[in-house]
Amino acid sequence: MAGRTPYPQEMKERAVRMVGEVRGNYGNEYTAIKAVAARLGIGSPETVRKWLRRAQVDAGERPGLTTEEKAEIKALKQEVAKLRRANEILKAASAFFAAELGRPPRCS
Repeated sequence: MAGRTPYPQEMKERAVRMVGEVRGNYGNEYTAIKAVAARLGIGSPETVRKWLRRAQVDAGERPGLTTEEKAEIKALKQEVAKLRRANEILKAASAFFAAELGRPPRCS
């Protein structure tokens, strides 16, 4: 998505911390999230809500894959794709050389 500028990590951490601090001052969590988003100038309260949920998963307070686990899965998927490409190349090469071995030798 063009035009999106990621927020700095410090701002994400501050927003999550602020929601925890002001939660008791509001009727529900989402109202606190909206207030923090407005105070920090974050375009959408949904952004802060997602940061909060991610922080809760990372802290073990909510079920789900942690940021570290997601990164590991992504790296493993990339490695699997790379190994599959290499395997296809090796299969093609072995088929080529097997065909060459089955041909009678050329005489000059």
